[in-house]
Amino acid sequence: MNIDIIEESVEVLPQYALIPISFQVETVFRVEAIQNGLGGFLLHEEKLEKPYAKDYDAHPGEGPAAWARQWDISNWQVLSAYADKKRIGGALVAYHTEGLNFLDGRKDAAALWDIRIHPEFRGLGAGAKLFQGAVECAKKRDCVFLKIETQNNNVSACKFYASRGCELGAINTFAYREFPDETQLIWYKRID
Repeated sequence: MNIDIIEESVEVLPQYALIPISFQVETVFRVEAIQNGLGGFLLHEEKLEKPYAKDYDAHPGEGPAAWARQWDISNWQVLSAYADKKRIGGALVAYHTEGLNFLDGRKDAAALWDIRIHPEFRGLGAGAKLFQGAVECAKKRDCVFLKIETQNNNVSACKFYASRGCELGAINTFAYREFPDETQLIWYKRID
């Protein structure tokens, strides 16, 4: 299957939003703090007795429809994956956005804000192409790293980012008040 990655403006977000981001959670990384964190952290992959579906877009105030209401997304870049002229996935790169705390006010950092592949097309290489496109997008903006957030219940995403040369730079076990069982994992891809 031939997969093409095309840069598009944020005006395609309504079409982009039609790509499901939900996934089945069957395993999680349990985070173990050694000596209350002074000795580091260990991640143990554990199989869940009761798998469940996770859909980031289902949470109020989240998803592509909400982003333009929260921030000025004029500096954001949409990367769209097409197979046989059909939109099958996308990624969103955020850059220099006032009020977007995730970028820590840095102009030399970009965020892979979102990446999604339609379930029928997962595992066929679109994610790798979108990720590489996001790295190139950040590089064009003279960024020194690409920052990515995921959670301990998205094991496949964690493994994907690690396989792409990302480093786990932060673990926040208290990040989500509404989801106390989820741990925020922040990945960094250094850009040469």
